[in-house]
Amino acid sequence: MPYPREHREAKKQQLIRNARTLFNRKGFEAVSIDEIMSNAGLTRGGFYTYFKSKGELYALAVGHALVEPPSSRWKTVSVDFTATDAARQVIRAYLSQEHLDDIDGSCPMVSIPSDVARSDATVKRVFEKVFEGMVELFEDSLRFEQRADRDRALTLSALCVGAMVIARALDNPRLAGELRNAAMRLALDLGGWTNSPGPLRKRKTSSRSILWIRDCEGFS
Repeated sequence: MPYPREHREAKKQQLIRNARTLFNRKGFEAVSIDEIMSNAGLTRGGFYTYFKSKGELYALAVGHALVEPPSSRWKTVSVDFTATDAARQVIRAYLSQEHLDDIDGSCPMVSIPSDVARSDATVKRVFEKVFEGMVELFEDSLRFEQRADRDRALTLSALCVGAMVIARALDNPRLAGELRNAAMRLALDLGGWTNSPGPLRKRKTSSRSILWIRDCEGFS
């Protein structure tokens, strides 16, 4: 007797969540289909009833980060993406100690960029969508303040991601902390967000940047 559709979908989502954790911990190449399936209490034979390939699952796992942004897991760091100072909050959260420590739930741009570079076009497109969403979030903030500057938004995104990639690779926690703090100071200064914000107001967030923080069509 076949399982009801709801059970199958729940199991698929479990596989995607588990795979995201495994990929964040080990990278794409080091995680086997056997490990993915056994982690969910299933056999390898059932994998292809859910996914066409490990690459497709990888893309879905990266997309899952859009539905559940890292900051939703943290206790002392949070982000209100509708606030006028959302960009400031994102920089502080992204370069926080909690993000550095949260390997399982980390932003995929920090955990798996080298694997993405070796992956197929499907995975690269999803990764690109995550990055584009981050860039547009910074663009939105600069535009809201009448300081629209795409080059600055691109640089801010690269600075945040690059600093966390290197900090995660360092064995010396003091050096990693110095790097994160330096990157945070420079990013806030580059964005013009070093001074405390005025009264906070809600602002409209663009459709692309909201993908980075909440949802991604086809991956929810």
